[in-house]
Amino acid sequence: MSVKLSNGKTIPIEMHKVRIVQKARLAPVHDRLRAIEEGGYNTFLLRTRDVFMDMLTDSGTNAMSDNQLAAMMVSDDAYAGSESFYKLADAVREVFGLEYLLPVHQGRAAEHLLSKVFVKPGHAVPMNYHFTTTKAHFELAGGKVLEIFGEEALNTQSTDPFKGNLDPAKFEAVIREWGAERIPFVRMEATTNLIGGQPFSMANLRGVKEIASQHGIPLVLDASLISENAYFIHKREAGYATASIRGIIREMMSYADICYLSGRKSCSVRGGLIATNNKQYFEAIRPWLPVYEGFLTYGGMSAKEVEAMAVGIREMTELEVAGSSADLIEYFAGRLLESGVPVVTPPGGLACHVDATRFLPHIPQAEYPAGALAAAIYISSGIRSMERGTVSSDRDEAGNDVLSDLELARLAVPRRVYTISHVEYAVDRLTWLHAHRELVKGLTFVEEPPVLRFFFGRLQPIANWGADLAAAFEADFGPDC
Repeated sequence: MSVKLSNGKTIPIEMHKVRIVQKARLAPVHDRLRAIEEGGYNTFLLRTRDVFMDMLTDSGTNAMSDNQLAAMMVSDDAYAGSESFYKLADAVREVFGLEYLLPVHQGRAAEHLLSKVFVKPGHAVPMNYHFTTTKAHFELAGGKVLEIFGEEALNTQSTDPFKGNLDPAKFEAVIREWGAERIPFVRMEATTNLIGGQPFSMANLRGVKEIASQHGIPLVLDASLISENAYFIHKREAGYATASIRGIIREMMSYADICYLSGRKSCSVRGGLIATNNKQYFEAIRPWLPVYEGFLTYGGMSAKEVEAMAVGIREMTELEVAGSSADLIEYFAGRLLESGVPVVTPPGGLACHVDATRFLPHIPQAEYPAGALAAAIYISSGIRSMERGTVSSDRDEAGNDVLSDLELARLAVPRRVYTISHVEYAVDRLTWLHAHRELVKGLTFVEEPPVLRFFFGRLQPIANWGADLAAAFEADFGPDC
């Protein structure tokens, strides 16, 4: 939550106490340059011993609560019929209002099962925006992903509070063009990861559901960040200021025919699930669970994580938990804007997103400005961010780059991990980098996997700019910073 100080300034305040700590190391700049070179200018290939602040992702990196850790100690490790599963099922029923549960080891496993059962060659899957693994799974099954977002979605300097909305008119046009029988479901992602963690409104979700129901099309809700999306509805949407996060989540779930999520985000555990009130859908997916994941009552998850997820689902409905990262991200983005650093507005959930196109306007998209910015952020700070741009897009069938709609460097803010002092350090180093941005050039691939290349691809800097940036940093801060 945020508090107002006596000087009128508003700051996010941590509604928790730190009882267990993990040591961090800030490597000197020459070590950081060596590390990014060894990692092929891909922040995924950095070792954590060389990372000061790990803002690559919020997936599986959140701080668990004392109650979650305590629950892990009483887990039932039975292969079949585990009592831990029934605790999770009770939490899903209580919070989501969904009766049938299929645990999976993480969110992309849920996407795999959904694509296996529902998506066929010649199908179209409309959504408010794609996620990398979602698109990969649906396209591997022969489907075509259709992104039907609103006109403000790609505007990184917007005041629209719900840039994650799906455009209803475009949805109706897709139905007319493709036919409802070729649309296995419409997918809504809460929040839209690749365009800055932007939420959709309850009114939009309700409208999409009405259109889908008229044509017999199921609505699938990716609820990985549902707690944050609910928090934004509470903060930004008329009529929900006095609604509880739990009540908002329950209403959102009432519009979903199938819900799936990665527990690594809002739930702060390593796992995932699919849930529904439709027995037919449940029974269509269930046979494939043991084939790809595990038995019904653990689904590829550790029983300890199953126990912790049951606690996490309830805890994410608390206002101070739902807003823990969102409020810090808002503060982070505001401080960067004050310093002249271009970020995505309004701030969303998940991360603070720096607009690489505006930060590095001299680098063409074909030279991967977001990837270059992520590498430059690491060299100048020891902070590991993540490229969310053209490197995160795979090539087309002809081998050409598919240029991304946006070029963003994502600085994820895991829940209850970092403090304002960490954010102020990040703001200072990004401000310094922005003042020296002309030193940063583009990248070229030297090793490139055929799918999801951003995970393992290796690149090299054009004109060896990394060394020039490190030298400039050392001149200003010294060799030990």
